[in-house]
Amino acid sequence: MIDHLILGFDRALRTLSGGAVSTRPHPARSLPEAQLTPDERRHAAGLMRVNHTGEVCAQALYQAQALIARDAATRDRLVQAAREEEEHLAWTQQRLSELDDRPSLVNALWYAGSFATGLLAGVAGDRVSLGFVVETERQVEAHLTTHMDRLPAGDRKSRAIVSAMRDDEVRHGMAARDAGATELPWFARALMRSAARVMTFAAYRL
Repeated sequence: MIDHLILGFDRALRTLSGGAVSTRPHPARSLPEAQLTPDERRHAAGLMRVNHTGEVCAQALYQAQALIARDAATRDRLVQAAREEEEHLAWTQQRLSELDDRPSLVNALWYAGSFATGLLAGVAGDRVSLGFVVETERQVEAHLTTHMDRLPAGDRKSRAIVSAMRDDEVRHGMAARDAGATELPWFARALMRSAARVMTFAAYRL
């Protein structure tokens, strides 16, 4: 438990300090930078800031769920998913820098809230915790699909990042479902959608 706490604290620091790294090749590494208008650049940065904040939340959720998972295999799945989400964090952080913009100013608050949510999901049991992963990834997949349509037409670099992220989210959700996830009740799914809308609205602007 102490080892998990130390590793979790280290990951939290990397998440909030911009120290996330990726071991996989960057999805947009071979694509040229688009000539975007100032409005297009601001809009693309706003969308990528939302995606970056979503990955901050994912780190907190997975770390909290892994911390109190009862089954070692479930814990390992959550830790592995968190590692891959950290790559998403690095990709979106880099893209924000390329767009001359910044992460959300309130990421620490979103991290804290998501960590608390992850603990609650974990307390309910591993199957419920995995069900939370399934629903989270389902909603994130839909959210990223809308961003594919909303990004400026010429911004191929951002679109390549979002596409790669979406593929990973689908895989994480399927893995959690295959591991025995239980379906969350409708009110839990609705509450998650409401929280995601608030986060999206705030992160785009702040």
